[in-house]
Amino acid sequence: MKTAILRARLLEAQLDLARCQERAVILLLTGHAVTHKGRLVNELNHWLENRHTEVHALAPSSEERERPYWWRFWRRVPDRGRIGIFIHGWYGDALFARAERRLSPGAFRDRLAEIRAFEAELAAEGVVLLKLWMDIDRPAQRRHLQALQADPVRAWQLNDTDWQRHLQHAVIDALGREMREATAADHAPWHRLDFRDRPAQLRRVGALLHETLVAPPARPTVVPEVVPAVVPEVVPGEAPAPPSIRRAEPRVAAPLKKSDYAERLVEAQGRLAINAREMARRRIPVVLAFEGLDAAGKGGGIHRITEALDARQYRVHRIAAPSDEELALPWAWRFWRRLPADGRIALFDRSWYGRVLVERVEGLAPEAAWRRAYAEIREFERQLLAHGAVLGKLFLAISQEEQLRRFEARAATPHKRHKLTDEDWRNREHWEDYQRAIDEMFARTQAPGAEWALIACDDKRRARLAVLEQVNRRLEMRLASPH
Repeated sequence: MKTAILRARLLEAQLDLARCQERAVILLLTGHAVTHKGRLVNELNHWLENRHTEVHALAPSSEERERPYWWRFWRRVPDRGRIGIFIHGWYGDALFARAERRLSPGAFRDRLAEIRAFEAELAAEGVVLLKLWMDIDRPAQRRHLQALQADPVRAWQLNDTDWQRHLQHAVIDALGREMREATAADHAPWHRLDFRDRPAQLRRVGALLHETLVAPPARPTVVPEVVPAVVPEVVPGEAPAPPSIRRAEPRVAAPLKKSDYAERLVEAQGRLAINAREMARRRIPVVLAFEGLDAAGKGGGIHRITEALDARQYRVHRIAAPSDEELALPWAWRFWRRLPADGRIALFDRSWYGRVLVERVEGLAPEAAWRRAYAEIREFERQLLAHGAVLGKLFLAISQEEQLRRFEARAATPHKRHKLTDEDWRNREHWEDYQRAIDEMFARTQAPGAEWALIACDDKRRARLAVLEQVNRRLEMRLASPH
């Protein structure tokens, strides 16, 4: 195909992608040094409509180092209708760290497993991946390096790292083969491009991108789970058996007296303030996820926590229906982007568990999507723990009778009526469906360091103290750990 025709067809396919907004495309280039990656991307950009294209060639910033590893890539996933181009991306980190022995063989294999899970989740959410390995043999690489170095106009393009990669050519070649074999999939294929003149390379890259844009996407049905060689020791011992909403402790008959509650509240909040300051000093991030039945008291429990904290240290995220921006991206993106920096606290009033609760029960997500989400959630939480975060998951439960009483009290109180919606009444009609979904959620997402705390909330005072106790307990377990 002539270059002019290819260029026109590629642009037409990109504009169709932008108009339909049904999927996003990621083009990732990695491989050996001095194989024209940067210049190819620059020239490809002249072929494409830049308003619908994003290019990322990045080293981690200080902001990114304070969050789980994959945060830096999740926040750069392109919207549907756009093309994201990554130079090296998540592969360069793994490849060069292993070549320089900053990653052990086991850690390298773990990273490849994380990549498989990440790419499968993207593909399942409508992100199409095209991965290019830019190849060059060692003699040709050396000749090209020498030619660049001798050219006063282009010598600035070289640095010491390029020569280091040349010395590591055999190692990088072997690791590249291992990496490609471990991460190739129908939904994330690899293409190997031999080093040649730039016009020929550009035509080849343009043709592959055009094929990707016009071909039907391949989507995985199952997201692979990562089983790391070393499980991070966050909470000692094994996770207890998951709780059950149907086997919750009997409701307390006698409400806690107001005077007793006030005394215990001050004590629990004082303890939390001390623990939170120490977490900040040690730069340990905290993620607290609150789920629960309507009117169970999530907001009240969160308020009692934040009363004890420095406002500069925490942020409360109240999760509602996704915005238009969030709907244009994979469902987990809006939770990744809200993760706290090291030493900070994020409180989620409803969380990623909406995928397997309200979206399941209300039919807002296809069955295949919410069933796949269990593995995606486990991997998300595993990465939080691997980064060193403390993860607290609290489910607040009330009886049907108490929920009805609170609904009626809200309806009769002018300053509380806004809390009661038609959706709340409709959810009561699905009580049994929610009970089944909650129990399955507990069973399939319980893990060491990510255990569920089930809190009976018919008595608001006891429930709020129980919330504080659970949070204090998790912080103190981490602070007592040598890790």
